[in-house]
Amino acid sequence: MISRVRVWLNRTYAENVFFVEQLRRNPQDRAVEIHATHGDPDSPVLAAADTAAMEPEGLSPAAYAEFALDQCVRRGIDVFVPRLHQEAVVAHRAEFEAVGTALLAPAARGVAAFQDKATAYERVAELGVPVPPWFRVRTADELLTAVEKLEADGHQACFKPAAGAGGVGYRVVTREPFSTDQLDGFPSPRVPLAMVLGALRESGEEVDWLVMPRLEEPEVSVDCLTGTDDRVRMAVGRTKNGRRRGFTLDERWLAPARLVAERFGLHHLSNIQFREFGEEPVLLDVNTRPAGGLHQLSLCGLNAPWAAVRLALGEDPGNLEPPFLGADYAVVAAPQRLRAAGPVRDEDPAPAAAVTVPAQAAPPAAGAVAASSSSTTAVAPA
Repeated sequence: MISRVRVWLNRTYAENVFFVEQLRRNPQDRAVEIHATHGDPDSPVLAAADTAAMEPEGLSPAAYAEFALDQCVRRGIDVFVPRLHQEAVVAHRAEFEAVGTALLAPAARGVAAFQDKATAYERVAELGVPVPPWFRVRTADELLTAVEKLEADGHQACFKPAAGAGGVGYRVVTREPFSTDQLDGFPSPRVPLAMVLGALRESGEEVDWLVMPRLEEPEVSVDCLTGTDDRVRMAVGRTKNGRRRGFTLDERWLAPARLVAERFGLHHLSNIQFREFGEEPVLLDVNTRPAGGLHQLSLCGLNAPWAAVRLALGEDPGNLEPPFLGADYAVVAAPQRLRAAGPVRDEDPAPAAAVTVPAQAAPPAAGAVAASSSSTTAVAPA
């Protein structure tokens, strides 16, 4: 009898309810149990998991790695998918392996290479992968100089934190004065340069931003699955152009993504993003974790989360080629079931004492279902 696989996701994105779903609906019909931890008791991933617990707050990265190792022992975790404090966790890979837990995460050198976007651009450019022009700035004067250089070359400038995930902190610089026009409609990432310079000078604090040209869509986000032998088993591009999404196997995008994944040891699941600068694909960002939209590859007949778990367990799934490319689609919000209101407690140190959330729970009380940041897809003809 094949034993069940116990997988832990720590403080992950709401979209990973679909990651959980794909693990349970794996093509081998193998039993999978999900343990989830989070800092938000209303995380949809906690509700989707078989067992759930709140994470302690205020731990240093080193202390968090110790907490994670203890969780793996107590819960009998076979595969741990770390997002929070990933760098600290992978530094202790041998200790996790010693207690029987495989880390579904890149090699330590891969995680370290992409913690800082400026360093990442330098390292990737050394491989011959094109990157956009960029400037690292810390002061108002450095920001102004960078913006003026980009504008002199005919570009609109934008900036983002040198370290960070997603679109947090991303702003597009304009020369337009702030007016009531910016108070109409939804908030915009566009911000007047004069306001930014004034805020920096008034605060007297240094920042750590990358300034670069604003790159137009389409954006191509390449999901990669790479073995510990540094060989890529899967590379599929997801395209984004406004609301319309789609898929691509164009080597203009896939070849540089494979090169980055292989050379930097981005084992298991990674996500490498590109846009065009002129007519050339350039690197936008590298995520050393499963992308929130990874489940969208199911529209191409792929179950990437399960293939990654198999790879982490030492079972090579072979090369994953999509049997077809799905039709274009749009991403829309969908309600996700939440746990009943109240604290998520983990009172007994024994593994069996985890808070159990039945997979098919009774209908929740009023207010227990909410629209989360999770998404589903609406398919449109290509």
